[in-house]
Amino acid sequence: MYLPILAYPIIDPVLISIGPVPIRWYALAYIAGLVLGWLYARWIVDQDHFWGSTPRPDRESLEDLLVYVAIGVVFGGRLGYVLFYNPSFYLEHMDEVIAVWKGGMAFHGALVGAALAVWIFAARHQLSALSLYDICSAVVPIGLLLGRLANFIKPELWGRPSDVAWAMVFPVEEAGPLPRHPSQLYEAGLEGIVLLILLYLCLRRGFLQRPGQIAGLFGIGYGAARIICEFFREPDPQLGFLFGGATMGMILSLPLILTGVIFVWNAHRKKSPA
Repeated sequence: MYLPILAYPIIDPVLISIGPVPIRWYALAYIAGLVLGWLYARWIVDQDHFWGSTPRPDRESLEDLLVYVAIGVVFGGRLGYVLFYNPSFYLEHMDEVIAVWKGGMAFHGALVGAALAVWIFAARHQLSALSLYDICSAVVPIGLLLGRLANFIKPELWGRPSDVAWAMVFPVEEAGPLPRHPSQLYEAGLEGIVLLILLYLCLRRGFLQRPGQIAGLFGIGYGAARIICEFFREPDPQLGFLFGGATMGMILSLPLILTGVIFVWNAHRKKSPA
């Protein structure tokens, strides 16, 4: 028997409207994630004890990097959703592919888009791509935290039916009348807060002095956290469970974990700068 105790806090997904233009929490989450991440990245490059003698980018270069990453996140996130989560729909509605304001972004696609943008930026400015990956990986959990909170406010990406004391009935017809796990908050906690703290502790221990190590740990940490949360999150309705109870989020996280292991292994093969 389902006995939900916590009431879902109804929050208008539109923070404010400026004339005919609605300002949504979802859009603000992306903007705030990029800006706060940029500020945190500037702070990271200023910490001499994080880097030792390892070369690092200067604060000014991070301003241009922000533009590259923002473009990579938007294009990669949208393309990832189109290809992995709803290809049949977009094959029949090609005009909807660019309609990002209607929703539909995939983190794994955004990550690939951002990684490609960082690589291009590093090549053009003759900077270490691995060190830039490390910086970006350390700040990504900020965006993940805000993004998952925006998912909760919308609401979307809700959890599976449950009788836990903190289950909620989401006021969306597709979610039905059943109380569900607030899986968006689980993801905000694990992928956002926990991962942010763990990577910060690694920064303090000098992990930036082995380029690629922070990026690798992010891949492992995010992939593991996402797989755990997928056990509580309702699969996308157009996909459902794929095989053996696996979801698309789980499958896409496996190569991310493997890539993270390779990054960490490669970082430890190289001698740390004195």
